[in-house]
Amino acid sequence: MKDHPASWRMPTEKQMARLRLPVGREPSQTPPAGTADEMPPEYWNSVLNDPYADARPSGVPIQQRRLSDIPRHVLRVSCRRCERVVEIQTADAVRLFGRHTTWKEVGARLLDDGCRRRTGSRDDDGCWPNYETPELGPLPL
Repeated sequence: MKDHPASWRMPTEKQMARLRLPVGREPSQTPPAGTADEMPPEYWNSVLNDPYADARPSGVPIQQRRLSDIPRHVLRVSCRRCERVVEIQTADAVRLFGRHTTWKEVGARLLDDGCRRRTGSRDDDGCWPNYETPELGPLPL
């Protein structure tokens, strides 16, 4: 055998098929499960009974919800670049910005005075908001 990196050769199709088979077994004639196959009922039962399935009742990300639709008492937005954190009570945000304003608009205005990390480019000098969501506890056993 040669010591340089190109000293191996690619196995043939027949050799690769033999390597895929477990020792002492013939290849099965049934194809593996695919995306078009029917899912077993046990799978759907586990999906529907998952306690974390109701973690987001409306299915809309928190930054796209209106302030009147957010059940949390305190809202928090942070900057991904300078790590500045701004918190506001939901009642105060409703009073200042209105019930129908989205949390994304409010968070952008709270971080609007500029990022602490300047790049020198006028277009890139704003904060990059991160709308934090509450941590879900550990999965029940």
